[in-house]
Amino acid sequence: MPVTNPWLAGPSPTARLNRDRLQERILHLFSTQNMCVLATAGPNGPLATPVRYFHLDFTLMFTAVADSPKMRNLAADPRVSVGIFAPLVGQASSRGAQVFGRARVLHPGDPDFDHHWPAYRWQSDHVERSRSLDEPPAGPLVVVPAERIVYTEHWLRREGFAPASSGGRDPLLPSAGGGRPPPRGGSPVSRTPRNRMDHSGGVVEEVT
Repeated sequence: MPVTNPWLAGPSPTARLNRDRLQERILHLFSTQNMCVLATAGPNGPLATPVRYFHLDFTLMFTAVADSPKMRNLAADPRVSVGIFAPLVGQASSRGAQVFGRARVLHPGDPDFDHHWPAYRWQSDHVERSRSLDEPPAGPLVVVPAERIVYTEHWLRREGFAPASSGGRDPLLPSAGGGRPPPRGGSPVSRTPRNRMDHSGGVVEEVT
């Protein structure tokens, strides 16, 4: 029986993307989507919140009302997991990333605020809500420098590559954290098969 994507049949390939190609695919996903699911945990348990995000290299960022439930959770525990995914119209389109990191809440005057703020495109919201562009938002900016990324893209099977790859806490992605290293020295980029990157820049199998 003829099928549209015959390469989806059978076992998944085991070849792994090299570091540069993996970086490129992750950044392409970040740049072509704008909604994520932010998972936080706090005194009342876990919370999953749909959030519109922007990114600066491998750092995700968003704004929020200072006393919102997710901000209260971040104050209690800055560790987060962020899910970003493309619309699913079949196995061939299955594509997404899980981003793990520690959120930092920045305010005007904080050392890193001016570095990240220009990448946050707030102007369209102001125009839609008839607000003056001379009065930018005053709320805090939350940034999440990626410490680990698990990336899945089934289209890679067509090229003979495994559909899932990851990396974590190794200084391999030179632009991680928006051009600055994450505060704890990590940078991003797990069995389907999944990969991790070692400090020499090679890719080795990770069993999880």
